[in-house]
Amino acid sequence: MLERLFKLKEHGTTVRTEIIAGTTTFLAMAYILAVNPNILGNVMDAGGVFVATALASAIATFLMAFLANYPIALSAGLGLNAYFAFTVCLGELGGTDNAFAIALTAVFVEGVIFILLSLFKFREKIINAIPQNLKYGITAGIGLFVAFIGMQNAKVIVDDPTTLVKLGAFNDPNVYLCALGIVIIVVLEQFDVRGSVLIGIIATWIIAMIGQAAGWFPADVIGNVFPDFSAGLHFSGLAKTAFKFDFAWAAQNIVQFIAIVFAFLYVDLFDTIGTVVGVAQKADLLDEDGNLPRAGRVLLSDAIGTVVGACLGTSTITSFVESSAGVGAGGRTGLTALTTGIWFLIALFLSPIFLAIPSCATAPALIYVGMLMATSMEKISFEGDMADSVGAYMALVMMPLAYSIATGIMFAILAWVVIKLFTGKAKDISIVMWIIFALFALRILALITGFQ
Repeated sequence: MLERLFKLKEHGTTVRTEIIAGTTTFLAMAYILAVNPNILGNVMDAGGVFVATALASAIATFLMAFLANYPIALSAGLGLNAYFAFTVCLGELGGTDNAFAIALTAVFVEGVIFILLSLFKFREKIINAIPQNLKYGITAGIGLFVAFIGMQNAKVIVDDPTTLVKLGAFNDPNVYLCALGIVIIVVLEQFDVRGSVLIGIIATWIIAMIGQAAGWFPADVIGNVFPDFSAGLHFSGLAKTAFKFDFAWAAQNIVQFIAIVFAFLYVDLFDTIGTVVGVAQKADLLDEDGNLPRAGRVLLSDAIGTVVGACLGTSTITSFVESSAGVGAGGRTGLTALTTGIWFLIALFLSPIFLAIPSCATAPALIYVGMLMATSMEKISFEGDMADSVGAYMALVMMPLAYSIATGIMFAILAWVVIKLFTGKAKDISIVMWIIFALFALRILALITGFQ
């Protein structure tokens, strides 16, 4: 049955590999179950957000598994949840009654628009219109971005008021636990041990628990790494977040509401496209022309997930770059996504276990997988057409430096179109690329004018 559904042999994988990959993806992104309620809890019921996040993530990831058969997991997008809570609810709508309901309405409308764009294959055309060289740059850029996130999570890289970032302290347990995790993964990979990334995460967590029990790794430094079931489950909170829409306010303040919807729409659109292209390219899922088969189904799964998430009570659901951890563990089909989705459902009952895994244990997986994705740099051609070279380079450097996949794609495509135009190669620019260019130009204008 699994073979018929997911075509495992065709993709050169096995049930065991896919389950390990799906579990690895879940462990790499399980932090969202703690982070999202923490962020959205500033404006709405945190317990309800936890349940909504887990359920919406599971449903969207199941859709990805069965509709698209890709190893991509989905959950509430980081950055979008902060925009939801702090910029919209506490900023633009500060003092407005039920501000979170207005924001959820905007997310719902954004999701409906995405469903329409997916049905008319507009998002699919964007993915397939991006030049191959830029796709390699996007994949490598995401690799650097993922590694940067991992290093930050383990405090290998920390904030600095002068240089913005700097090397963390070597006496920080997070740093050497992360280093130990990387060594475990790399050594296991060297000896072709299946599930090396997952083993690395679990082994690092066990070492952290032993160290904390011995008093070496205080909870105020690496967090409490032992599961705590004292808080119980949070199912009742869903009643405080589900279907809390305010269409009346949206109708009365249509211009402001459209601006909020557009901001959600922009980041979700290009974060999703970048993640899907990067993960698919690394998993060798693109065809010989560099296009993504069944791209429409991938994007439809993402769009429906956003609508479901808004109905349940969470911010925009989007494809997660941590899916690359599962791909790095060998995931190639929807069975990887199905496994991840099942873990999200299990997390509703066993959340203290998953939330106890410290960032220093999952960070090695992100750093290692970031390296795997960064190998796409070797496929980038820096000879010949300067538009292709500069476009790929901008994607490569801007994603980690701007801390945004969407921004990296924006600079890549703006540079590509402008250079094509001024080097007399305007005929190479397709109508889809002109449309994307126009969208990015509008975004730049919005940033300049402060109309975000």
